[in-house]
Amino acid sequence: MKKVAVIMGSDSDFPVVSQAIETLKDLQIPFEAHVISAHRTPQQASDFSRNAAENNFGVIIAAAGKAAHLAGFLAANTVLPVIGIPVKASELDGMDALLATVQMPPGVPVATVAINGAKNAALLAAQIIALSEPALDEKLKEMKLDMAEAVAQKDKTLQDKISAL
Repeated sequence: MKKVAVIMGSDSDFPVVSQAIETLKDLQIPFEAHVISAHRTPQQASDFSRNAAENNFGVIIAAAGKAAHLAGFLAANTVLPVIGIPVKASELDGMDALLATVQMPPGVPVATVAINGAKNAALLAAQIIALSEPALDEKLKEMKLDMAEAVAQKDKTLQDKISAL
């Protein structure tokens, strides 16, 4: 199975990114997590993304706040799918990071999840990896069924409360 790279622009992003790591662990998807800065360690960021495919990565998740150029910088140096997590890290409540992550020029796509949306980033990475991993595909289908069942149960509880009024 291909690995997922989880790259943070700063260790201060870890509380958000930990949700992605937990999700990848729960799904038993191999991953590596690193702190690499597009601004402070550009050569390392370039080397990592240029070599990611040959190092058995299938997807890169990049989390950054404020200027949030990390996902775009990594995407510029690889053909692997890159998923950006804009991190709420400033007085702009993450809007700066969201816009910096999602507004990419033609030819350099970055799939972008919600501000602090690390769990969805991991699930999107899992869906991409599952295209060539039938067992993972089945796990994801089971997750969807479990979510639907949970909603159905909540609706039943609501209907019971309404009936009791």
